[in-house]
Amino acid sequence: MTSPSERYAAWSAERRIQGTELDRFRDRFAFDLDPFQVTACTALQDGRSVLVAAPTGAGKTVVGEFAVQLALAGGRKVFYTAPIKALSNQKHGELVEWLGAEKVGLLTGDVSVRPEAPVVVMTTEVLRNMLYAGSSALDGLGFVVMDEVHYLADRLRGPVWEEVIIQLPPTVQLVSLSATVSNAEEFGAWLDEVRGSTAVIVSEARPVPLWQHVLVGDELMDLFVDDAGRAVVSQGPGARGERRVNPDLERLGSITARIGDGPGGRGGRGHDGHGGARQGGGRGRDPRGRRGTQGRHRRRGRGPRDDGPRQDGPRGGAPRHGGGEERSARAPGRPLRRPDVLAVLDEAGLLPAICFIFSRAGCDGAVRQCTMAHVRLTSPAERSRIRAVLDERLARIPFEDEDVLAIPAFRRAAENGYAAHHAGMLPLLKSVVEELFAAGLIKAVFATETLALGINMPARSVVLEKLSKYNGVEHADLTPGEFTQLTGRAGRRGIDVEGHAVVIAGPGFDADAVASLASRRTYPLRSAFRPTYNMAVNLLDRYDVRAARESLEMSFAQFQADRSVVGLARRARELEETEAAYREALDCERGDIREYAALLEQISEREKTLSRERAAADRDRARSTLAGLRRGDVLALPGGKRQGFAVVVGIDKAVLGGPEVLLLGTEGRLRTLRPGDVPAPPAVVDTMRVPAPDRLSKPRTRKDTAAALRQRLAGRHENPRESVRRAGGRTPSTAATDERLQQLRETLRAHPCHACPDLDAHLRWISRARSVEKERASVLRRVEGRTSSLARRFDQVCALLLELGYLEGHGEDLRPTAGGLRLRRLFSDRDLLIAECLEQGLWTDLDPAALAAMASAMCYEARREGADSAELPADEPFVRALEQTLRAAERLAAAERRHGLDATAAPDPGIAAVMHRWALGSHYAVAVGSTALPAGDFVRQCRQVIDLLDQLVPVPGIGPTARAAIDRVRRGFVSQEVDL
Repeated sequence: MTSPSERYAAWSAERRIQGTELDRFRDRFAFDLDPFQVTACTALQDGRSVLVAAPTGAGKTVVGEFAVQLALAGGRKVFYTAPIKALSNQKHGELVEWLGAEKVGLLTGDVSVRPEAPVVVMTTEVLRNMLYAGSSALDGLGFVVMDEVHYLADRLRGPVWEEVIIQLPPTVQLVSLSATVSNAEEFGAWLDEVRGSTAVIVSEARPVPLWQHVLVGDELMDLFVDDAGRAVVSQGPGARGERRVNPDLERLGSITARIGDGPGGRGGRGHDGHGGARQGGGRGRDPRGRRGTQGRHRRRGRGPRDDGPRQDGPRGGAPRHGGGEERSARAPGRPLRRPDVLAVLDEAGLLPAICFIFSRAGCDGAVRQCTMAHVRLTSPAERSRIRAVLDERLARIPFEDEDVLAIPAFRRAAENGYAAHHAGMLPLLKSVVEELFAAGLIKAVFATETLALGINMPARSVVLEKLSKYNGVEHADLTPGEFTQLTGRAGRRGIDVEGHAVVIAGPGFDADAVASLASRRTYPLRSAFRPTYNMAVNLLDRYDVRAARESLEMSFAQFQADRSVVGLARRARELEETEAAYREALDCERGDIREYAALLEQISEREKTLSRERAAADRDRARSTLAGLRRGDVLALPGGKRQGFAVVVGIDKAVLGGPEVLLLGTEGRLRTLRPGDVPAPPAVVDTMRVPAPDRLSKPRTRKDTAAALRQRLAGRHENPRESVRRAGGRTPSTAATDERLQQLRETLRAHPCHACPDLDAHLRWISRARSVEKERASVLRRVEGRTSSLARRFDQVCALLLELGYLEGHGEDLRPTAGGLRLRRLFSDRDLLIAECLEQGLWTDLDPAALAAMASAMCYEARREGADSAELPADEPFVRALEQTLRAAERLAAAERRHGLDATAAPDPGIAAVMHRWALGSHYAVAVGSTALPAGDFVRQCRQVIDLLDQLVPVPGIGPTARAAIDRVRRGFVSQEVDL
């Protein structure tokens, strides 16, 4: 029962809304708006900007849609921005369904539909470009909705969000929609500072209850229970604070069950759902149906099932959490395979489900496993509907490309009710999966985490196979924010009455760690903003240097840096006091212990110097040895980055820092060897005949050559290092004969502190004092670096642009030159390098196909490093232009380092040959050739190439070629993907 004051406040708020635009807006919905939605909409109606931070699926977009209604009611424009094109396309469709096609436009870089409409959906980059260009489309703009605004933490694309927020006219109301972040108030304080009055509305409540489960073997167990052992909701309506981790899970200890990776599967074979996998129920038991008995859900049957629910144990009695017999019954059995996982979910009524697998290969492998296990989750009627959708949507794909795109396998899996969804897939196929899943026809999707970015794919449950993923550098544990983002896809408002998150227990499973992830639902938002070359010339085209610096200092990055300085300064004072205390404690009655410690440091430094000189001598000897090698020499490699035996199949003596030797190992892999890759020169132990270099591109030839090498080495039992040692080994150490080192050691032995009985203790205190001293110096550098750090970087960028001729003037009066104005229109991570190539005319001799290939080299970044060299187009002008471009990149990198800036990445021609063949008219299968470039990556690279070429169209000299290149790249399913 609420208090009288609370009832009066609610009545007063409702009275304020009656008869307003918000009152008319909420009539659209069959449900009452949540309090956070009403609060945010009211603030918008009062003329304020808003930041809304709420969980996935909570209904944040309702606030954005109210901004649309306010704009239309007031005769103003509204721009709705999203971080990725897929979200933009989806939002465009939703707004068209609401308002009609004539009122809604779409701008995503490669698509322009009704750009003059009062409501325009666009990517954030498009809006940023409009702002810098002073586009007339900004006239009459009243609102900008920035969906998924927490994306500004993204290292590559995040800065664009801050540019937009800072540069938007002050009359525009900003609607920022974010996932729940732990520093929403800090972000809101920054918005209030740069945008004016901003209401911060934070909601941590899910509108749909979320249940957390753990799949142990074939048992579905609850993660959280109450004191009576009954399952409790972890988030959303019905969630209780009085809960604990299921004791059954805590007693399991180290779980050995894991998901199999083979193609087959138990239990899924012959499994035919016949429409049983329905939202809100299905044939199996409700997963909470018997939590009052054993706190778990056990699946007994395997293989085909009948249509009735199974009864597993008593329905009454007290919950049981211990006992040897109970524990033994729960011990994990044989590894559970993905088809079995789907069977468990289907039996428990938890389909449709999204199964997150953090690798593309894993997603594709899961689909193959289910196919080979004959899993079928659809009824004949559903399969007929799926087939009709596939026939219509996939008719665009040329027959010649169907096999290489694995269309038959995709069709078979989709008709049976499951599919993969990841960035390596053809976007058309991903779109079909989304459509079928949203329609309830596909029951299970195996997806990478990119699916959690906000695309509306309603799922009753979400399954996590692992709680770690590869982040591009290492395998790291999921953060609470990532866990929340993924599990937030389960249970969508208006579709499900509840959602379910299932973690599959694997080796070393820790129930408390999972509970911690499931309980902590927030993560901090950290700015990735930094000045770029393009940003600098755009700012200086509009402002003087002082105003440009002020603009940068308005960024969220500087806002956070300035706030952090307070804590850093306090830490510096603490360290200074600690250092002073250590200095007072350092007292040895035998002599000056600091002097003794300094001698130790000098000895250590001298030993390191001698070691470096020895390593340099080894590299020189290795360089000489490599230069004298011939094709067919069999080498013993001593270790380091390369070890074992290998045969020389190629030598390039012109490589900088080389020579570079191409080797074929006994396992049949090609690898390169440079002087610094081995600790000592390799030894030639034999010779053999090797195939011509062009034949080694074939796997079969490499395999046969490796077999011949192993046969050649048969009977040779010595270790490769022993062969190297007999051939000369490493350069002898000079430590024992170095006069300076011996003198230092004599001085150390003669020092009075050398015989101190407490010497070890004194040295430990010295080490601690110096550690504190180093930390304090580091903190002071961080304080100095963070104060106006962005402005200093901006000055470094401007100094380089002045040197290269993109800016002119001096002091506070800098302005772009003609070259700077061209750079102003280049939006790329390699913007300055592209501008340099254009200024030097390096690409003027290229035809359209070669220019498309060059554009791919400026856009492409390999997902992982490979040993083999990139295949280059058989086009002499391209090869010549690439060499010139690489030299330009080296010169630019040297100039950047002189100015204290990070070097721009050199061009990567990894798919230049693929893009060249595609631009010449080859089918996808022919264009990709042996590179095995996934279709999704190929289309994405084509889109990036088109975007860059479009930026080159206004450039004199190559504009017509760029326009022709766009036409050659934008064809086939590359162009079909942008159809609406």
